[in-house]
Amino acid sequence: MAKLTRTEQEGFQVNVVTTENYVKRDSGLIYRDFEVGKGDCPKDGQQVTFHYVGYNESGRRIDSTYLQGTPAKIRMGTKALVPGFEEGIQDMRPGGKRRIIIPPELGPPVGPSTFFSAKQFEVFDVELLSIQDCQRRTIGFYSDVVCS
Repeated sequence: MAKLTRTEQEGFQVNVVTTENYVKRDSGLIYRDFEVGKGDCPKDGQQVTFHYVGYNESGRRIDSTYLQGTPAKIRMGTKALVPGFEEGIQDMRPGGKRRIIIPPELGPPVGPSTFFSAKQFEVFDVELLSIQDCQRRTIGFYSDVVCS
């Protein structure tokens, strides 16, 4: 049995058809776990290390850390991630693999300073590799954050 999600997008209606294995949150985010990891979920301030492959709504690959040869690292809760992406990984556990379907309203900002030219659905296949605690350290007038 498939689920149908309807979303108004810039004057027209978009239908997202998924199998029953997908979960839709109240925010509009849709996801499916292919593999559930072990351990704790990341908390604000912690650094997550993950691989991903990103696709636009037409199915074209837009980015891949696998092709770049190195995983991505980001601190949770710093608003450095696309809101839907952070929401999609906040309850994952290390070793988990998940497909995240991000609706336009949870997507990245659009404009000349980004490479996004239109609001659209984005799909990310994510593999959460690790979670690290982070500490702020200050040496003289210099301050940074170290995660280990």
